[in-house]
Amino acid sequence: MGTFERLMKLLVVPFLLLVSCFASSAVAAPAEVPQSEREGIEWCDIWITHANETGLPRVLLIGDSITRGYEPEVEKRLAGKAFVARLATSAFLSDPMLLKEITLVLDSLPFDVVHFNNGMHGWQHSEDKYKKAFPEFLATIQKHAPHAKLIWAATTPLKESTPVKPGEARSSDERIAARNAIALEFIKAKSIPVDDLYTPMTGHPEYHSDNVHFNPQGITLQADQVAAEIEKILKPQ
Repeated sequence: MGTFERLMKLLVVPFLLLVSCFASSAVAAPAEVPQSEREGIEWCDIWITHANETGLPRVLLIGDSITRGYEPEVEKRLAGKAFVARLATSAFLSDPMLLKEITLVLDSLPFDVVHFNNGMHGWQHSEDKYKKAFPEFLATIQKHAPHAKLIWAATTPLKESTPVKPGEARSSDERIAARNAIALEFIKAKSIPVDDLYTPMTGHPEYHSDNVHFNPQGITLQADQVAAEIEKILKPQ
């Protein structure tokens, strides 16, 4: 098989999964969730490499654009140790499409480790709604990756944050911290390891490229930490 054919074989799985993700969003979502409960732009980015190989453990990183930023660097650090894939999405916890996206990816291949996060989107939803939706989010991952080891990643802080008024639909470090605390209640109850990406990023505006995302320096630090947490769980106990 030539180089071109091998490349196309490598790309076909992520392409088909991405198409499936957007197609299902376009068709099924409007009938299930009022559009007012979604953001103006919703997106989903699925990337799976080494789809036909079985020689190494397989890792899935679930998150948003922050996860999409550090995933390629995590993959480099785990080269030769694990195959790394990502599911990055804007979908909020209570959106049925998020659970469908998770199911789609976890049912496509067996994963040995799932490193997951959700907390930076859906600011039109209260933290009470976040808390109500978290158990089903976690249960979906556990159901469709029953043999995987799980790692929860805390949501990262903003570069600059100002307090929000009650009911105001925008992000703030106060709300991010509240969501992290809610998630920890469920994560600790299940004895799931925590990857605290919030603390090392706090108070370091020099790590940011904008108010939400990170520059190469910040991404490098995150990738180092994520890869280290995954390596710890991959090693035989």
